[in-house]
Amino acid sequence: MINKSLKELGAMLQGKEISSVELTQEYLNRINRLNPEINAYITIDAEKSLAQAKHADALLADGKSTALTGLPIAQKDIFVAKGWRTTCGSKMLEKFIGPYDADVIERFDGVGAVNLGKTNMDEFAMGSSNETSYFGKVQNPWDRTRVPGGSSGGSAAAVAARLCAAATGTDTGGSIRQPASLCGLSGLKPTYGLTSRFGMIAFASSLDQSGPMARSCEDMALMMNVMTGFDERDSTSLNRPKEDYTRDLNKPLAGLKVGLPKEFFAEGLSADVAKVVQDAIAEYKKLGAEIVDISLPNTKLSIPVYYVLAPAEASSNLSRYDGVRYGHRAKEYTDLMDMYCKSRAEGFGAEVKRRILIGTYVLSAGYYDAYYLKAQQIRRLIAQDFENAFKQCDIIMGPTAPSTAFKAGEKADDPVAMYLQDIYTIAVNLAGLPGMSIPAGFTQSTDGKRLPVGLQVIGNYFDEARMLNVGHAYQQATDWHTQMPEGIE
Repeated sequence: MINKSLKELGAMLQGKEISSVELTQEYLNRINRLNPEINAYITIDAEKSLAQAKHADALLADGKSTALTGLPIAQKDIFVAKGWRTTCGSKMLEKFIGPYDADVIERFDGVGAVNLGKTNMDEFAMGSSNETSYFGKVQNPWDRTRVPGGSSGGSAAAVAARLCAAATGTDTGGSIRQPASLCGLSGLKPTYGLTSRFGMIAFASSLDQSGPMARSCEDMALMMNVMTGFDERDSTSLNRPKEDYTRDLNKPLAGLKVGLPKEFFAEGLSADVAKVVQDAIAEYKKLGAEIVDISLPNTKLSIPVYYVLAPAEASSNLSRYDGVRYGHRAKEYTDLMDMYCKSRAEGFGAEVKRRILIGTYVLSAGYYDAYYLKAQQIRRLIAQDFENAFKQCDIIMGPTAPSTAFKAGEKADDPVAMYLQDIYTIAVNLAGLPGMSIPAGFTQSTDGKRLPVGLQVIGNYFDEARMLNVGHAYQQATDWHTQMPEGIE
């Protein structure tokens, strides 16, 4: 049962082969058994999950169900959920109970899906390894000594270890796609504004976007049908007609032009990862795609641009955590300013403090024009690179990450090396484009462990349906997405 897709599980629920309560309990049992080691979840509330499952069974019995009714979905702990502890992986929000539901939570509740729990994440979504969480690091199910990627590492590990049917994530610079690559699953960052950010705890507001993480593109299409839509509570939400993201899944790929950026296959890409990606592209040729060489010349600038803009926005967004209204408050202080300083010093971890300091610096008087304004200008050039590229091709492909999952602690003392893990993903966020990672094969570590490799698929604005079609066609021709980590039973 745990290896069945959302569509297959939905059919079982519709056919009364199993109830949502039984299915939810099966996942809760697995979480109780495996999560103490993997640490994919921060908060589980079996009573709440089973109550939702019972409600879903009533909807199914009354014939009022939809495609995701009764299916257990894990929610990244960055989404506020009413009555659920919502921590964002930080001591600052360790005891915070959500007073309302984020738009994403509302939408899944509205179709009768089951909230299975809140997944672990890098603190305030700042990290590429899930090692900055106050609640401890997450282990990669493919090799417990390695990281699952971040910041949506808990969601990725939960899907890979079959601790949920699917999960939500958020992506600011690659935080859905990179962990999807490292954990061997599918993950999609939609076009900026396509999913609401209401109730999603902010890191960098012009970059953050929620998206689905699942075993297949077909499953992600079903989730996209629920997650997307206009929300007047979010000023960046786009008011456009709803789409059915399953509509083009089975279209043939003949005539599809796939662009390969030369910058994605240059120095810094692991040779074994490059081989897996090239093999995947060869498979696309067999499926009828035409390969086109393209260039994204400003790709090399995406990392420095991102690490000016994202910390600048973070320093502003995180100023609300001052110990006054909610969040951690220091026990001892002399005056209001001392309370602010001590509460923030105690409540934030090292990586969050580092980014707040950088962001405050680049926004300060005398440095704004030199850093922040210049970064915004280069951001426009990066977007123009993609605009020019899509005049030559329909879809862009390349590696999701420069390497497979690295050992826990390996890059903890080298922030720049950690930041470079997102070299192929960040430009997509800066341009506001949709990007996706799908399983493309494996490399083998020196100790004999199979390590997943992700293929990144980048589309033009609002081209998610075509991207899912491109991914689904590949997954119909290969079985990488069906592979399961050893020891996960």
